[in-house]
Amino acid sequence: MDRTARRTRIAVAAAAAAVVAMALPLAVAGAAHAQTAPPPVTPPADDASSIAALVADAAQQASAQAAAQQAGPRLRAQGGEPGPDGSVYRGLDQALDALVADGAVAVTARVETPAGSWAGAAGTRERDGRSPARTQDRFRVGSITKPMIATLVMQEVEKGTWSLDTAVADVLPGVLPPGVTIEQLLSHRSGAPTGTDWLVALRMTDPNSVDEYFEVVGQEFTEADHVVVLRTAPWVLEPGTGYSYSNAGYVVLGLMLERVTGEDVDDLLEDRVFAPARMRHSDLAERPGTRGPFLEEYAFTGSEGAGWYSLEHFHPSLFRSAGAVTSTTGDLADFTTALVTGSLVSEETTAGMLAPRTVDDYPNPDYGLGVYRVPDPCVPGEFLYGHDGATYGTLAVALTSADGARTITLGVTGRDVAFPFWSDEPLYDLNTVLVPMLVATC
Repeated sequence: MDRTARRTRIAVAAAAAAVVAMALPLAVAGAAHAQTAPPPVTPPADDASSIAALVADAAQQASAQAAAQQAGPRLRAQGGEPGPDGSVYRGLDQALDALVADGAVAVTARVETPAGSWAGAAGTRERDGRSPARTQDRFRVGSITKPMIATLVMQEVEKGTWSLDTAVADVLPGVLPPGVTIEQLLSHRSGAPTGTDWLVALRMTDPNSVDEYFEVVGQEFTEADHVVVLRTAPWVLEPGTGYSYSNAGYVVLGLMLERVTGEDVDDLLEDRVFAPARMRHSDLAERPGTRGPFLEEYAFTGSEGAGWYSLEHFHPSLFRSAGAVTSTTGDLADFTTALVTGSLVSEETTAGMLAPRTVDDYPNPDYGLGVYRVPDPCVPGEFLYGHDGATYGTLAVALTSADGARTITLGVTGRDVAFPFWSDEPLYDLNTVLVPMLVATC
């Protein structure tokens, strides 16, 4: 995309904000915006707090198991150092098979430690297909996109383009209330609505129609659409007063990056994150469809309801810079390692990103700048850092130890969106895989 087109896109988004502002006078920072759309009644794509809480629960379970193992005979790898052996790897393979047997369409996973590494896959790329899932297959990573965008933002902070206290209004006037800062967007403390599901609700004529819901997620959403939602959906909190997960906040960060650099976000990611982290199979998707070996997305809406929905038509413009990246477990492991070891930003900047701004606010995670932490099951008192991702048809997790030496990455297709909205029991338990993967890093 040429620079003139990029400037036009951003100008259209800003103009849309100005039009809405004339109809809805901007209140003081933190005041509730007028509600002009019905509240979404269909399940959210990114139920961030519950997913992060599930990951934290897996870490707690893994800590207990690791402690029990350390009290008995230690597992030994070929090199003689503590680490996973063949039986542990077989256990991981069995866990993947069990997840698919319970209802997941496909799963691909990876564990890397100084003592050895393992990668496995189970299920099929397509729900009714025969092609087996492979360890190198790509999938939608959802909100694991956020630490990548946060990296780009912090690179601009290092350059002196911005500071964490820079107000969004100084870069994109009229998009957010005065006083909302870059740091608040990065840490989900701006109070902005999450946005994604309001975008879908505004397009629906019947808010209770599951068929229409999954039809709408295949439509294109412009930057202007995202901005309009920011100005019409209810503001959740007064900026800076608490944690409230917001996809819209990261869409705004993407617009800010495009404004100051004159480059499209996908080009920025390619040049300043994917290439230096050696992520050769990653991309910020901009249109429906996939290329190469890919784990196709499916949403499960309940065995007694509408059943399964294919998401091959899904339009990534619904997520944009909040969650549109596609990647592999290998690339995600390379990214988390590169981030925490100072290969993408300085060690000082990395430390600032990892430091949580929200602590002990369950079910919300201990969230820093695009990164959250969970207890390290192998080293009491230490933490693993990373993010999870949830699209309408995929779940993903990427975590690393503070030194980058131990990582786990996971992608699962066949997202259960019925639980807990329309179903009393989940289709499968993600911790079937997460817990043994975490234990295997010890």
